[in-house]
Amino acid sequence: MSKSLPELTGSDFAFPALQTHIERENAPLARFPLIERMVVSRGTKADWELLSDLHYKAGSLPIGPRFWKLTIDDRTIGVLVTSNPKGLLKERHRIFPHLVITGEDTQICNTQRYKFVNGNFRVVARFVIDTMYRGIGAGYRMQNIVSRMEGNTYMEIQSSMSKFNMFGQKAGFRFVKPMNSTKFESGIKFFRSHFTSNPQDYEAIVAEVMARPPAEQEIILAHLKEFYAKNSVLEKTGRNREKGPGRIAGMNLPATIKAVQQLVLASPMYGIWKNPDPKVDIPRELPLTAFDWQGPGERFNWERYREWEASRA
Repeated sequence: MSKSLPELTGSDFAFPALQTHIERENAPLARFPLIERMVVSRGTKADWELLSDLHYKAGSLPIGPRFWKLTIDDRTIGVLVTSNPKGLLKERHRIFPHLVITGEDTQICNTQRYKFVNGNFRVVARFVIDTMYRGIGAGYRMQNIVSRMEGNTYMEIQSSMSKFNMFGQKAGFRFVKPMNSTKFESGIKFFRSHFTSNPQDYEAIVAEVMARPPAEQEIILAHLKEFYAKNSVLEKTGRNREKGPGRIAGMNLPATIKAVQQLVLASPMYGIWKNPDPKVDIPRELPLTAFDWQGPGERFNWERYREWEASRA
């Protein structure tokens, strides 16, 4: 139907504006046809290696990885990797203040806190969909289904992309307000004392350093490495700790600048999803459309599952 709005007036013009609004009852929702043939199931590291080059963290895997794959006609088109949770996480503490460590905690209390976190949390650590199948609703559906399959009470995610792409929100995750890195203030002071370029402008910083004499370049690189080694928790845990200072010593200028920028400027959004069926043995193979059997935070619809199983017989 068409509706005439009041005239728009200005100093030099006056004309009627029209706005057309069309409504259709019971209109079918647009749906990618091949989505009916997509299946979520347990995968392997080999599945990750098929698509890892499409991920910005292609060269590494988190601690305690478990692999889940999205397939169409047995061809892997998506991989989600979950991992063990971090023992301490300031964003998590905003939602669970009782998990904050205080100076009055005993060793037993701290041990039980870590046991609780490890026993009830998993993390969406890596997630990649083949470029041919992006934008069709596969991402948020798979994220929700895998979170159910993992079976833990809570699934976490830290993602900078969640500021721009709502796949996490559509999967049922709730997000807290982004927080600056704990090294933000000291990091900005470091950048301003060494460079005139914007701390966020990687290319400009590299160009600024490369324009200086080689001897000065070496000094700046040494200062970058010193700051990174002193402030990076990542370098003091897991596999990086085992490699020792030799790993940082071998980093070139571009890699070191990126590492310091990530340390100082990163402010990924923290999201969490609460499982409505914690510790329930959800089937380890489900159609991607199983997401639509119930709401993102509702209990798993076993009746629809049995209908799907019967249709495959």
